[in-house]
Parts: sequence; structure tokens; C-alpha cells
Amino acid sequence: MRMMSWSRELLPEVLPENPLTTAARWLAEGWERALQPNPNSMVIATAGESGQPSARVVLCKSIVADPGYLVFYTNYESRKGLELAHNPHAAAVMHWDHLHRQLRVEGPVTRTPASDSDAYFASRSPGAAIGAWASRQSQPVRSRRELEEAVRAQTARLNPSGAADTRIPRPAHWGGYRLWAQAVELWVEGDLRIHDRARWTRQLRASGDPLVFEAGPWTATRLQP
Repeated sequence: MRMMSWSRELLPEVLPENPLTTAARWLAEGWERALQPNPNSMVIATAGESGQPSARVVLCKSIVADPGYLVFYTNYESRKGLELAHNPHAAAVMHWDHLHRQLRVEGPVTRTPASDSDAYFASRSPGAAIGAWASRQSQPVRSRRELEEAVRAQTARLNPSGAADTRIPRPAHWGGYRLWAQAVELWVEGDLRIHDRARWTRQLRASGDPLVFEAGPWTATRLQP
């Protein structure tokens, strides 16, 4: 009979008080080790008025351990944007296959402050910024040519000189979201499918600021794989 060898880096016996501190470290290590093209890729699942779930991959731009949220940017008029407007809750998964780690987060979603969205949009290349103006994300388009013509029209309007340092203003329909962590799971692959898994939960309360929640303490428990 093959003996088990616990060769993976498992979660500590005493679970961390704040799981997002570990999650932020995992994301930083994913960038540092560069074992996959987009270590910040994240699946976001939302549900609209019908209750039908939908999921897609976005890029997690930061994990803010305290007060505890994940940040991503998108078109507010896309399917996920419209679903979040109706039901401002989401679930996310980040999987670092080469590092044998996975993060799950569930909770309410708010928009980022406009100043944060402006600052991030200003960091994008002119081409990427123009794309946000040209694409009516999730809406039907008759052809690829029609989409390319929209890009050319917005380029002529916003950056006719083609300069690489042109500052493109952020469109009102584009910006950021914060997924506030109400539940977090950390998972580490183990030998013989005896994975290491733990779940943290906390209460979030509305504050005087509609973009901010007041958070209670985390409660942690280890889960069977």
C-alpha cells in the first residue's frame, strides 16, 4: 500500500485570523513566480433578476486584506454590470494551478469610488482606453467589421494624433467594483486528494457610506476536502 507523503505546503494548524492576508500573499507569489500568464485571473459569478447564474473571467486588480475586498474593473452596462445592479452579490474563484492553491470569495458588491476608477483608467494604454469607449460590452454586433469601425471612430475622436501618451477620459459606463468578502475559502492541494481546506465567515453591516461596509470579526473552521 502506498504511504501518504504530506509534501504540499498546507494551511497552518492555527488558521490565520484574516484569510485575505494569506490570499494577498498568494496573489503576490503568483506574480513573482510567473508560472501562468495571468496570475490575477478570477472567475466572477453573478445572477440577475431571473436567478440564472452566469460566470466569466476578469482580472483581479488587488486584494485589500483590511477592510477586506477584491477589486476588478469592467463595463457597468455589460451583463455582469446589469446583474450586479439588480443583485449586488457575487462569488469569485482564483486558482493558481502550478502553486496548488485556490481562493473562493463570496459577498456583496459595491462600485469603487469614482476617483479609484479614474486613476486606474488613466493607467491603461490609449488603445485599451479607446476600446472601453468603442465596445458596448455584451450587446449584439452585426460583424467584426462594425466593431473595428467603432474603434476607428473613437480613435479619431479621442486620439487623432495616435500619441502613446494621450490621456483618454474614463467613460461613465466603465469603472470598478469591490467584492466585499463575507465568506472566504482557502484550499491547498494535498496528496491522494486529501486537500487542506478552510472557510472563514464574518458579518458585514451597512455604514454611512454606501460604498463601504463595517465588518465584524472572522470565524474560521477547517473543512473536509
